[in-house]
Amino acid sequence: MLFNSYQFIFLFLPTTLIGFFLLNKFSSAKYSTAWLVLMSLIFYGYWDYNYVALLIFSILTNFFTGRQIFHSSARKKTWLVVGIIFNLSLLFYFKYTGFFLSNINAAFGQNFFVPEIILPLGISFFTFTQTAFLVDTYRGEVTEYSFGNYCLFVTIFPHLLAGPILYHKDMIPQFEQIKNSHFNEKIFSEGLAFFIAGLFKKVVIADNLSPFSNLAFANTDALTCPDAWLGSVIYTIQLYFDFSGYSEMAIGLGKMMNFNLPQNFDSPYQATSIIDFWRRWHMTLSQFVKSYIYIPLGGNRHGQFSKMKNLFLSMLIIGLWHGANWTYIIWGGVHGVLLVINHTWRKLNFELPNFLGWLMTFTCVSSALVIFRSENIFEAWNFLSIMYQFQTLELNIFKDAGAEMYFVLAVSCALAFFSKSVPDLIKNFQPKLKYAFALSVALISSLLLMFEQISEFLYFQF
Repeated sequence: MLFNSYQFIFLFLPTTLIGFFLLNKFSSAKYSTAWLVLMSLIFYGYWDYNYVALLIFSILTNFFTGRQIFHSSARKKTWLVVGIIFNLSLLFYFKYTGFFLSNINAAFGQNFFVPEIILPLGISFFTFTQTAFLVDTYRGEVTEYSFGNYCLFVTIFPHLLAGPILYHKDMIPQFEQIKNSHFNEKIFSEGLAFFIAGLFKKVVIADNLSPFSNLAFANTDALTCPDAWLGSVIYTIQLYFDFSGYSEMAIGLGKMMNFNLPQNFDSPYQATSIIDFWRRWHMTLSQFVKSYIYIPLGGNRHGQFSKMKNLFLSMLIIGLWHGANWTYIIWGGVHGVLLVINHTWRKLNFELPNFLGWLMTFTCVSSALVIFRSENIFEAWNFLSIMYQFQTLELNIFKDAGAEMYFVLAVSCALAFFSKSVPDLIKNFQPKLKYAFALSVALISSLLLMFEQISEFLYFQF
């Protein structure tokens, strides 16, 4: 079920909220918790009910393993290893088996059987969330928790399909106070503002740019240099508004129930360095990789060379996490190299003027996303070659693009490059007539455009 669908907005969401607040007011907390878990499973099963059993199996296995770690004094490490192996095996089978076997076929020139495996939506997010929970339990950072709160922590529907990645220290204490979660007009209005802003970013901006980015990447042989640059920028902007739109809708949905989900984007395209970019882009993934991969690898504790190696390996893992394709791995490796260069510059006290730093950062991010978006490395190489050859300075595939594309692109670039992030804009939110008017216009325009097409979020494929 999509956040940007009429079924969700006018049926699922009102039913879930009304049931939650009524149960919370007239019964015990365990019933309102169970209600949210049930509705989250229905939300997940709407896509493919066959994988609800997989999600429940993953929850039961990780909950049992976590309890063994929590109560065991002698075998904590053994149970942690068992839990991590289980989670990674599940992720590897569904996400990487086909990729692995296809590469074996290519290496040996054979055509071994490659099973057709459908990727369960959200498996990366609920696997990472639970793996982090097991590690934190092993570190002694987890206090007593109930099965109901654990289930809600994993399944709560705003984050289930595309994040943000949740951490127990942020969420489970909120669930333990769920009985105090009464309807609050101010908090609900903040949540509604988040949701509408995210819906507008997705439906009005990202979805209107989608046909033009698809046009560029589907016609790489017909691109000219200006076409390639324009297609690269369009996809870079589209991806940001699509994914940040989802994240802000998720935050808004959480707020409607009085839960605070973590911020996932902080105006990343205003970054003046690659280091700064990764502090602003997909922030919960960056935090996960830092806490559970980069630091355990040694972080910066063993000298500069070790630090650079760990940074590069961490970025390769981020690339691999996004999917089973060499383009994602190379994209991660490119960002690893860029981070190494950036840290080396800082070590040498080499600084760029802010504008030049921003321009280089955005150019590097946009160019790397060409690799990320391409079907394979050959298409990516062809696209990038055209971008940087500067041979033909006339448009080809975009020569007949209407004024609408340029208007949407200009507005979206202005918002991405100069505007505050949605969380910053709503930080001191007050229900006033001018805000109500602006949000009403955003909501109505989004709903009207949804009549034409309802599209999935880009990050569902990861």
